[in-house]
Amino acid sequence: MVVLDYGSGNLRSAQRALERAGARVSVTADAAAAGAADGLVVPGVGAFAACMAGLLDIGGDRIIADRLAAGRPVLGVCVGMQILFARGVEFGVETAGCGRWPGSVTRLDAPVIPHMGWNTVDAAAGSTLLHGIAAGTRFYFVHSYAAQTWTGAPDARVSWTTHHTRFVAAVEDGPLAATQFHPEKSGDAGARLLRNWVGGL
Repeated sequence: MVVLDYGSGNLRSAQRALERAGARVSVTADAAAAGAADGLVVPGVGAFAACMAGLLDIGGDRIIADRLAAGRPVLGVCVGMQILFARGVEFGVETAGCGRWPGSVTRLDAPVIPHMGWNTVDAAAGSTLLHGIAAGTRFYFVHSYAAQTWTGAPDARVSWTTHHTRFVAAVEDGPLAATQFHPEKSGDAGARLLRNWVGGL
């Protein structure tokens, strides 16, 4: 298991959470290691544009693309989820994302921004990530932007939540999965989600 180090994200927190979920984890920017790992986690915090710049600097977009072409699992977290979409719009500036999913990541239309705290998630039917996690369970979010529509694969399992407006909380699309919330900060529920993902590798 590799947590991709491209200069953004709670790398050690993610590493510890995955280790508690039963994985052997390294944190690296090495393309060969990231490509060969059973699972690749792409974390991310801060601005979409800065995360994309860091990802491109290490060829992370190609690492993700090559893994998915080979059917090898990738998990994006927070901004690591957002950059999987076609574009992000911040302060009126549009930045190209990895383009694994169509659509834009835009600012939440909410009276309180950033959205910081615990929210329930409306799990997609048949969700593997959220399997065994009771309805009404809360996960930890901290962000100002999100994907507010889904125009990707119709058979993808898309889970939603609401902070004044509805937005995508998690996606499971073949070998590519992602969460807008932080599993590593979500207590027992986040630990269960990571065990579910690790167990499926």
